[in-house]
Amino acid sequence: AWSIERPPGDTAGCTFCHTSSEERCSTCHQRHQFDPAVARHSEQCKACHWGKDHRDWEAYDISIHGVVYQVNKWNPTQFDFSKKLSDADYVGPTCQYCHLRGGHHNVQRLSTVYTSMGMSNADRGAPLWKEKRDTWVSVCDDCHSPRFARENLQAMDEACKDAGLKYTETFKVAENLMLDGMGEPMPKDLAPDWSGQHIWSLKIGAYHDGPKYGGAQGESGEFRMSNCSDIERICFESVGYWMTYIMKGMAHGSWNDATYCDGSFGMDRWLVKAKAASEQARRFTALEKKTGINWVPSEFWRKGDYLEQLTGTRIVKEFPGKTIFDLCPEPGWLDTHHAPAEE
Repeated sequence: AWSIERPPGDTAGCTFCHTSSEERCSTCHQRHQFDPAVARHSEQCKACHWGKDHRDWEAYDISIHGVVYQVNKWNPTQFDFSKKLSDADYVGPTCQYCHLRGGHHNVQRLSTVYTSMGMSNADRGAPLWKEKRDTWVSVCDDCHSPRFARENLQAMDEACKDAGLKYTETFKVAENLMLDGMGEPMPKDLAPDWSGQHIWSLKIGAYHDGPKYGGAQGESGEFRMSNCSDIERICFESVGYWMTYIMKGMAHGSWNDATYCDGSFGMDRWLVKAKAASEQARRFTALEKKTGINWVPSEFWRKGDYLEQLTGTRIVKEFPGKTIFDLCPEPGWLDTHHAPAEE
């Protein structure tokens, strides 16, 4: 939702991949060439699978495995790309060797507990995930012992759990500020969100509910990247970016990336920023109350040339009284907006 609310020029990097290229053989096999040997190179994944909210290529490229690939990929005795994946015997894994194991095309099959790019506080050891975790380990034990693979999987579990503690605390700081009426600006003071409503952007699914967050019972907010309070943007980046870096880094053996860069150290910094923003807002509110100032948010939060291009503003203007859920009742995934909280 943080992408589709924006004008097309803003989201070229999204739409280029998330369109028909997802269903095109030539995306990986290359048009006019269509050589399976080309499609077996890790760089074929790089065009789409990189960036802040899906940091796959970066995590692989600077991992131990990625370095082995980069320094040996031109040596056919180390990486013989003329062989089918089912017969491949590389000195190190490529993206395709692990994710398209044996030559199948279901990339998700060889992923571990993904849960929204690692951004969910899931019990990763639950029986629900056992089959996926065992399959993940079975890929690693081509070169490593099963014990080594499971220890690294557990290390990723611990990293995701620690990151979840930080993101939960970051959200709680923002939530308490909003509930106390000190979030600046509040949802009612903003241009409508992508759906044409004024729901707090961190009121996600069943995590928060009730009219104090905006919206009706069971209605869900969506992350805002644009035109939101600073602390909401901090929360978005903490989960959408830094927590993803941690999960992707640990999954690909890029442990340095999971800690440094914008991994766990980045999440630490964003938690401090959220706390500092909350503290400042509370101090300002106390001073305003003492001096009798009644602050009214500036009009640029509601209106502006750029805001006119966002879907929410256009829906309100062109279809008064409607939301995107009234206008687009299908496909069925949009109905989750109206799902009861327990779902």
